[in-house]
Amino acid sequence: MSSLAPLNQLVTRFQEQIPIRASSLIVTLYGDAIEPHGGTVWLGSLIQLLEPFGINERLIRTSMFRLTKEGWLTAEKVGRRSYYSLTGAGRRRFDKAFKRVYSSVVPEWDGSWHLAMLTQLSADKRKQVREELEWQGFGAISPVVLASPRADRTDINATLLDLDALDDTILFETTGQDVMASRALRAQVRESWRIEELGAQYSEFIQLFRPVWQALREQDPLQPTDCFMVRLLLIHEYRKLLLRDPHLPDELLPG
Repeated sequence: MSSLAPLNQLVTRFQEQIPIRASSLIVTLYGDAIEPHGGTVWLGSLIQLLEPFGINERLIRTSMFRLTKEGWLTAEKVGRRSYYSLTGAGRRRFDKAFKRVYSSVVPEWDGSWHLAMLTQLSADKRKQVREELEWQGFGAISPVVLASPRADRTDINATLLDLDALDDTILFETTGQDVMASRALRAQVRESWRIEELGAQYSEFIQLFRPVWQALREQDPLQPTDCFMVRLLLIHEYRKLLLRDPHLPDELLPG
């Protein structure tokens, strides 16, 4: 247990999740601490890193198996030890997601939109593509039409290729005519991206970590383990927020 009371409260909050989100925390750990330092970790080291969070060895092993099965990680045996690294598809996801975490630069919007029509996909494939594109910041205009003002065509193509859906997805790039700040467009944005809900979640994030910030101003320097835990939990919660945040241009946000 840490000497920093707000940190203990954060750990308890994490442990009280039902079910406990071990796989999600492992994803954060890879993106923030493992991938920038070589990208490969021994399972035993991972177990030691996550022990202070109350995650037991069995749950970690189960989570690693699941992440491997889902295509995020690949395992390599060296003697009796198992080492885990990101797959190519997993690394692309990490690069895009964690670039958002650390970047403070938001490019100007030129008024262009990317549209993806999913009408030629099977129901199962449509669901899979929709989930992946929404993860990349697309909003649903209808059940079969997605739109994004900030999509990267290279990333879209790579995603659709990974999902074996590139040839059956219809893509357009277009520019709105005199609708940069129209009432209709702002209303559509609110519906497709749930802007008010996202704003409330950012406020909750600030309130969640404010006690830690206040305690750090009044306390002696933390132990390395405490620093690691505070950072990982903060990045973890912030990353989850960014996954829901399409980073819409200012022109499309509520006034």
